[in-house]
Amino acid sequence: MSTDYTRLEIIALTGDNYTSHSSTDLQLLSALHHDRYSRYQNHAILVTHDSTARNARNQLTRTRLEKSRAQRIVWILEELNIPYEIKTFKRKADMTAPDELKKIQPLGKSPVITITSPNCPEPIVLAESAVIIEYLCTHFGGEKLIPQRYAAEKEGQVGGETEAWMRYQYFMHYTEGSLTPFLVMKVVMNSVRNAPVPFFIKPVTRMIASKVEGAFINPNIHTHLAFLEDRLKTAPGGGPYLCGDTITAADIQLSYSVIAALSRPPSLRSQYPGVAAYADRLQAIESYKRGVAQIERIEGTFTASL
Repeated sequence: MSTDYTRLEIIALTGDNYTSHSSTDLQLLSALHHDRYSRYQNHAILVTHDSTARNARNQLTRTRLEKSRAQRIVWILEELNIPYEIKTFKRKADMTAPDELKKIQPLGKSPVITITSPNCPEPIVLAESAVIIEYLCTHFGGEKLIPQRYAAEKEGQVGGETEAWMRYQYFMHYTEGSLTPFLVMKVVMNSVRNAPVPFFIKPVTRMIASKVEGAFINPNIHTHLAFLEDRLKTAPGGGPYLCGDTITAADIQLSYSVIAALSRPPSLRSQYPGVAAYADRLQAIESYKRGVAQIERIEGTFTASL
């Protein structure tokens, strides 16, 4: 067995210190996954997350990895059997990125991965989920997660692309460009509703938040869920995934936001049964479960929510 990956080290913040979770059980995990570690023994991948924990006294169990969309990156690393190390960061008191994360990526955004390769003098630093996922698929055996681009005898022709590939391209960028912004707005409005303001102002902030949600955010979330319900019904070959009968990287990219959207409120599951079944199907995939297990190893729990 290569000594490069004889253990999987996961690091989480506790107070002002890093705690390394690299005990015997993780070494055993590495032994069980010998093939994946030896396959990429010359590459080291570090996945970094930011944390929304506010209470330093409970840092170890509240680094909030479960509320980071970086979970998708952990999932695809598991799906492709790529060895990796997770490092978490906590936000500062004003909820901005810590300086340590900005040293890795100037905007301080999460997720970020760094790839150390013998082919490069410096580590490769990648940000933005879609960019990360597509890079991993291109260089680490992810061809199975990308639909065939061209139909037979239409290679390179305008309009020669398969429906599955066109859907794949669309949904890789739809997630963060169209759906997720409304989920983030909902989080912001919830913060406004619960802001620490004088008691006589609270009714005003609550009213504003409720008005924005009712008139703008919630209708748009319903529009997106109805759209996804239809896209699943009309998927190539009858689905059951967005691009056809097998999972693609676009499904992985969309997963977190879909699962989170259905949780607010839970009654959305009955209104959009096709989307709910799709979300359940994704969560039943073994590589998804392994990714969740890695997060739970740090956090203790995992919930896909914003």
